[in-house]
Amino acid sequence: MFRVNYWCRFIGLKLISVEKVTVILERKQSHFKAVSPLSTVSHALNRMNCENTDHLIVMDDDENFLGLITEHDIVLKSLSARFPSKQMQVQDIMNTHIPVAFVEDSVEECMQSMQQYHVRLLPVFEGHVFKGIVTSEDILYEAVWSRNEIFDGEKEIISY
Repeated sequence: MFRVNYWCRFIGLKLISVEKVTVILERKQSHFKAVSPLSTVSHALNRMNCENTDHLIVMDDDENFLGLITEHDIVLKSLSARFPSKQMQVQDIMNTHIPVAFVEDSVEECMQSMQQYHVRLLPVFEGHVFKGIVTSEDILYEAVWSRNEIFDGEKEIISY
């Protein structure tokens, strides 16, 4: 808890600590970078490369959230696997036991979950409906954006 609060004060996150995670989701693209659980790991890696991302959302044909697959998961799990990534399916190595956030959660609560569970990605839900992914980079960007917005406002006040 101390480290999170210290980090908040250090980069100005106190300013956004009461903001809901939906503020971040609204700024992001609504298109999900998704992959089927039946896709090969090789296909998932190619998609990550093309989409310039380090993770994909694993969704079924009905667009239900099933889990996440990251480059980190692929490296760790494919090294210990007995068959090549061209034969492995996403469902064999996807991450399904991950913490989640809900639309009513604050940005600070998301940060605390990320720190507590040592993750950089949090799926966000409204009830049982998947709404998107919030990353640690998203939170940092939001902090900088909010801070700049406040400082830009102060500059306008001072210039009068």
